[in-house]
Amino acid sequence: MILMAFIFLLLIIFFLLFYILNPQTIAVFYWFGNEVTASLAVVVAASVLSGLLIGYLLYIYGATGHLLRDWRRRRLEKRSRSVMDLYHQGMGRLVSGDLKKARRRLLKAHAQDGGQVDVLLALARVCREEGNLSEALEYLLRARRQSSDSLQVLFVLAETYLAAGQGDEAIAVYRSILAVEPDNLEALRRLRDLHMRAELWNEALDLQKRLQRKLGGTPQDEDLRIQAGLRLETARVSLEAGRADSAVSDLKALVKDQPDFVPARVLLGDAYEVSARPAEAASVWQEGYRRFAEAVFLARLEDLAMANEDPAGLLDFYRTTALNRADDLLLRLFYGKFCLRLEMVEEALEQLAEIEKNGADFPQMHLLLAEAHMRRRRLEESIREYRKVVGFEGALNFGYACSVCKTASVEWNGRCEGCGAWGSCHLAGRELIKNPPAGELRAIHHGEQTV
Repeated sequence: MILMAFIFLLLIIFFLLFYILNPQTIAVFYWFGNEVTASLAVVVAASVLSGLLIGYLLYIYGATGHLLRDWRRRRLEKRSRSVMDLYHQGMGRLVSGDLKKARRRLLKAHAQDGGQVDVLLALARVCREEGNLSEALEYLLRARRQSSDSLQVLFVLAETYLAAGQGDEAIAVYRSILAVEPDNLEALRRLRDLHMRAELWNEALDLQKRLQRKLGGTPQDEDLRIQAGLRLETARVSLEAGRADSAVSDLKALVKDQPDFVPARVLLGDAYEVSARPAEAASVWQEGYRRFAEAVFLARLEDLAMANEDPAGLLDFYRTTALNRADDLLLRLFYGKFCLRLEMVEEALEQLAEIEKNGADFPQMHLLLAEAHMRRRRLEESIREYRKVVGFEGALNFGYACSVCKTASVEWNGRCEGCGAWGSCHLAGRELIKNPPAGELRAIHHGEQTV
């Protein structure tokens, strides 16, 4: 206070000195045609005081604004801490399985801050756990409005759309993710899988190629398998649409790139057959069997021979291959089956007898033996073979089954209708044919097969 009084006294002394030294007056115009006459010292002093007053008022305004901003910040921080405390409590209840308490705490947090994305995501998760997908979508759409580019929100929204059976909406969300981040690997994979589920093979293949380019380096076996499968499906679509030449070209390239991919060789033969090129179809399937020993190749060859009324070529293949692969029971089984279709019963019985000598015991063999004996009017032996079939629980025909999910099918499929695996469809019970049980060899008396 003493310092302020001293400064105030100095100002008064300075003003009086300035007033004495400048006694003259001046005219100050404050409006058009209006003036006021005052001492120069008074005018200067008034100007200085006015400047100080304005500066002080500006300081008061700034300080008041700072105080208000600080008050608001502290208020928001307090509310945020309260919201996050409720959020963490709700998440604790959620992971503990107490959905009711989790919902109550999260709703309190949402009431305090309706734009908190984490709270909206947690509420959506509670709704999903409760099976209320429509309400979950409402919360997720609010979260998306708050943070339209949040990958977490978009991924959860897409998953919820899928859970609700809204595949088109899920596809749109994944495309939104790729619009934000074009090389997002997970979005590419999921969008590819959705296109595969919808059998949009060309779109799925394009996404797989983008994914492969992004991954770079040596492709993983799974990625190679998927890409081969998608190329197979696009070729199949071309073949079904009447573009057999295009299908042949694509399948030949696929066989070259993936020589161990059995479905490509099967479908390539189909394409040749549709193109009226039976010799090339037979060549592809014969080579396929020599390499992979899969029953589908023999089944295709048999149908081709019967359709073209030319069994001689297939008989030559069977006879030649049987000489080179004497232990190939699968070949002998289909060889005997084909002979039965041609009424070559004796040759059929010879092949089936060779199988039986190896200790093999599977229903298809007994059915063929029963049929052969029936055609030779050996009723007792035929009944005996039919009775042997009774103990088998598996398929009694030449159908197929998936080696992954065991889904059975009458026809061979390049892609399992149950699990979607490519190249998993094999002859039902093939393990009994290819790997006959040891220790069960018995002598087969020639008289059992003689006329």
